[in-house]
Amino acid sequence: MARRCELTGKHALVGNKVSHANNKTKTRFMPNLCDVSLISDAMGLTYRLRISAIALKSVEHVGGLDNFLMKADNAQLSDKALRLKRAVASRLEAAKTAA
Repeated sequence: MARRCELTGKHALVGNKVSHANNKTKTRFMPNLCDVSLISDAMGLTYRLRISAIALKSVEHVGGLDNFLMKADNAQLSDKALRLKRAVASRLEAAKTAA
C-alpha cells in the first residue's frame, strides 16, 4: 500500500539525517497517515479514507468532506476520492435542480 494521503496527495519525502559529526544517512520522511471514517452529508453515508492528519484538520476547517472535495484539485485526489467527488457533485446538482 502506498504511503500517500487520499485527499491531498502527500507522500514520503527522501532526505538526509545529519549527525553532530556531520555524517549523512539517507532516510524517508513519512506523512502522518490516519485511517478515518468521514461522513458525507450529500450522500448520507460514511466513507473510510487513509488521510494525513493535516488533511483531517483541513476537512474540518472547510466544513466537511463534501465541501473539501468540491474545492480540491482532481490531480491530487486518489481514484476512490475522485469517484466520491463525482458522486457528491451529481447528488448536489440533482438537489439544486429539485429545489
